[in-house]
Amino acid sequence: MSTLKFKTTIKCGACLATVTPHLNNVTGIESWDVDLKSPERTLTVETAGATGADVVKAVTEAGFKAEAV
Repeated sequence: MSTLKFKTTIKCGACLATVTPHLNNVTGIESWDVDLKSPERTLTVETAGATGADVVKAVTEAGFKAEAV
């Protein structure tokens, strides 16, 4: 398993509710969390097969931006 980190535009609980189904549908993601207190709104993903591109695509489809850190 590996850990991926992304700077995102996810800002609040409603944003989390919007992105949740998109990230939960990505095959290979074991768990994920967004630190809403961080200025970068850091998304941390534990993956057993999903790539950074898979995560960025899911976040983008939800209407937000994600950039690997």
